[in-house]
Amino acid sequence: MLLAEHLLGPPAPHQGWRAQHWWWPCLWVPGENAWRAFSCGGPLWLGNRLEHTVTRVWQDGTDPGCSSTGNAWHQTGSAAEFWDGSMEFSTPSPVPSQARGSHPPAPHPSMASLSLPGLEKFEGCYLHSRDYKNPQPFFGKRVVVVGIGNSGIDIAVELSHTAKQVFLSTRRGSWVLHRVADNGYPFDYNYGTRFLHLVQNVVPKSILNFFVEWKLNARFDHTLYGLKVLDTHPTVNDDLPNRIISGRVRMKPNVQEFTETSAIFEDGTREDVDAVVFATGYSFSFPFLDGCVKVVENQIPLYKFVFPPDLEKPTLAFIGLIQPLGAIMPISELQSRWAIRVFKGLNELPLQHDMEADIDQRHTIQVDYIPYMDELACQLGVKPNLLSLFLTDPRLAMEVAFGPCTPYQYRLRGPGAWAGAREAILTQQQRILKPLQTRPVEESTSAPAIPLIFKLIGAVAILAAVFAYL
Repeated sequence: MLLAEHLLGPPAPHQGWRAQHWWWPCLWVPGENAWRAFSCGGPLWLGNRLEHTVTRVWQDGTDPGCSSTGNAWHQTGSAAEFWDGSMEFSTPSPVPSQARGSHPPAPHPSMASLSLPGLEKFEGCYLHSRDYKNPQPFFGKRVVVVGIGNSGIDIAVELSHTAKQVFLSTRRGSWVLHRVADNGYPFDYNYGTRFLHLVQNVVPKSILNFFVEWKLNARFDHTLYGLKVLDTHPTVNDDLPNRIISGRVRMKPNVQEFTETSAIFEDGTREDVDAVVFATGYSFSFPFLDGCVKVVENQIPLYKFVFPPDLEKPTLAFIGLIQPLGAIMPISELQSRWAIRVFKGLNELPLQHDMEADIDQRHTIQVDYIPYMDELACQLGVKPNLLSLFLTDPRLAMEVAFGPCTPYQYRLRGPGAWAGAREAILTQQQRILKPLQTRPVEESTSAPAIPLIFKLIGAVAILAAVFAYL
């Protein structure tokens, strides 16, 4: 779902596009423009089929279980530009992409996933966040937004500018990250580094959790703002604290039931409301694949979240079927690079039982950005070799180790290496600063600030010393 004002979570340099300044003067780019710019207007974009619906995908000579040795896959679908809405074409290797958000659970009382008594008699309007387009229909209304993921928070913040009152209902709360971090740098730039990932693996988890909670609560106390959380995927929004402190968004616990004109929450409070937006997530399914893959409890067994392990020939791959703690498009690109090499026979997959053993170790589609990117890079042979870089190019090695882990790092070596990757890595700070420097000012003559990396090292050392003497 892309809202009218939706921005991609990570800044443009972290999306890894080669064109150096296409996104200037905006450091964060509206989603639709970003997808167009990713292909740079070339064959990748021209080959896209927008506003198409795939209705069936099947393989030559397959039964419903897809146990076939055939290579060719056939697809049928519909598109607005065809007068009868139909089309059919063949492809050697179909690649379902971004399927994680394919089917919203309908906000209806018969849905067990919602189980909201009284919704059938609610006289106001209700819809899923996928059907939300803009705030105009909610002008002057009292609106409940159910769910506190990225979509829920974005919708609540946008509605708060035009609705009479917005209530944001959450069962568990959420850690709210902000795009603008220390010293005005993007959050990913400061914290998405290989060095800090190493620190996370070395420092005791209790110390790490203490530091992260302290850092997130330094901007606003999540308990004070009704956002205290136990354990959940973080969300990204810079405006939510301002909307809460101004009273335009009011935090509420989970909805217990609805009446004709109001919502009753689990704390016993009742609020008159005119509309409800369910940002309750998505379930995914692949009915067009004729049983080639099975979804059980919103989980699908895929090797490295890409390949079904039980096909005789690896001619089917899934792209973007993950929930990363970081940018998803560089991950999708690396998955695509790997999939293409497997399709062409340049890379081989392990035996089926080895792939199934790897799948059994994973219990969620959430992945950490750097470890998963490195995992894919090892399959391709494009993971940067830090030891070799320190011996041959110390300047580049320092930037790779201590700078932000941008996707250029996976273009330094191996298949698909790019001659401009080194320069892109060494100049990424300038490109991040460029959109901000539209009004040049003289630098302060005061003592320079302590670099963030030394602050973090000092904080970790102090915390380690404190816990050592407890």
